[in-house]
Amino acid sequence: MATLQDYRDERLRKLKELQDLGINPYPADSHRTHTAADVVNRFDELKGNIVTVTGRVMGLRKFGKLAFIVLRDQSGQVQLFLHAPDVALLDTTTGTIGMKELPLLDTGDFVEATGEVIQTKTGEISVGVKSLRILTKSLRPMPTELTDKEQRLRRRYVDMAVNDEVRERFVRRSRFWQATRDFLREQDFLEINIPVLEATAGGADATPFVTHMDALDQDFYLRISHELPLKRLLVAGYEKVFDIGPRFRNENYSDEHLPEHVAMEWYWAYADWGKGMELTEQMIRTIVDKTWSTRQFTLADGKQIDFGQDGEHFPRISFVRVLKDEYDIDVFESPIEDIAAKLKEHGLEVEKQDNRQRSLDKLWKKYRKTIAGPAFLVDMPTFMQPLAKVQPDNPQLTEQFNLVFGGSEMCKAFSELNDPIDQYNRFLEQQKLRDAGDDEAQMMDIDYVEALEYAMPPACGLGFSERIFWSLEGVSAREGVPFPALRHEVDETTKSLYPDLKG
Repeated sequence: MATLQDYRDERLRKLKELQDLGINPYPADSHRTHTAADVVNRFDELKGNIVTVTGRVMGLRKFGKLAFIVLRDQSGQVQLFLHAPDVALLDTTTGTIGMKELPLLDTGDFVEATGEVIQTKTGEISVGVKSLRILTKSLRPMPTELTDKEQRLRRRYVDMAVNDEVRERFVRRSRFWQATRDFLREQDFLEINIPVLEATAGGADATPFVTHMDALDQDFYLRISHELPLKRLLVAGYEKVFDIGPRFRNENYSDEHLPEHVAMEWYWAYADWGKGMELTEQMIRTIVDKTWSTRQFTLADGKQIDFGQDGEHFPRISFVRVLKDEYDIDVFESPIEDIAAKLKEHGLEVEKQDNRQRSLDKLWKKYRKTIAGPAFLVDMPTFMQPLAKVQPDNPQLTEQFNLVFGGSEMCKAFSELNDPIDQYNRFLEQQKLRDAGDDEAQMMDIDYVEALEYAMPPACGLGFSERIFWSLEGVSAREGVPFPALRHEVDETTKSLYPDLKG
């Protein structure tokens, strides 16, 4: 049975033969005039015209003076029909190969074909090739199928090339973020990119990655959130700002979380959480319309989601009421021992470093798994949210809302705290949690407190990650990104092919 080394050796032989003929197997130029989809979908318009198409060879058959090549580009596939008397001969000045050199092609190669748009006797829309050039010689055969999960994630470029549904997923992912960006711009939000490296990691409860900047001889953190720099922009006088980009949280992998992922946050001056909820309803509906052309979804676990009609409001779920009704826990009065007992009763882990905030969150998250949604979670306790304003009629609760669907919290938003003294005191409370061993509690950011002393207008802010996309696609986090981080390794076959490789 032929091995990868055998296939590669044969392709290297063909590569050398092409070079010996004077053909450059890796030219820089190509001259496409039409895509494969153009030829197929616009056949009536293009019939009889000369076109130039480019793409990867997916199949090649030769029968005497006739040959058929299946060519694929990003738009789709088209057949190349080669009739020997009509195909130009070898010409090294243009890089053209003739029928005689056709055996030097393999599936996986990229080629350029120029010819007339025709329909064969069998009715197949094709390009009747007049000249053929090789654009890239492949040294490894592209598999016809790839199902092994480890190999799919490790060689994602092969996974996308072979599995159409995977390749199309990332077309939708692009649409998802483009729809997000377009919606915010239409609402007069200004996109301002903010740093990834921060002297203080803030804006979320998460453990940051640490790196060192040689130029300043100082440790920096990869951002865990976009929040605090964007709110500094409100201090500067901007009124509607957002950023889309990666954030980093040094946590374990799960089906819903990745240490590196793309997220978006917006901040809107002179708006409160009520206006924020209305904007969020409009935004999520616009995004799903433009990405999937539907508002009804069946998730991987079978939950049915309907984002409803324009103008309809998502129902609200009270955090305080859920903890009381489901677990008989008063989030403010129940002693930590009673909360720990409820964790054990419901099979949830009780850790030595658990505090009230973490323990209540675990109980909520167990119940949250039952919610199909969409709904807004409200009535978050002030001690659990150090960056939100309190409700005027109940200072124990914040003006925060989280969009919940599919058993997960997909967006977090609130009326932003802009009282510098209150913010400083809340940072102090968070610092006490850090000092007690909670590495995810927020750091003191005195520069942000100073910024608030210059005055930030009342505002609402919201953030969400691509977990929304993963959930509505019905895939895990690793399946939902193009190149998930994996433990580095080099397989034995590659080591044998490259004997000088170290490590």
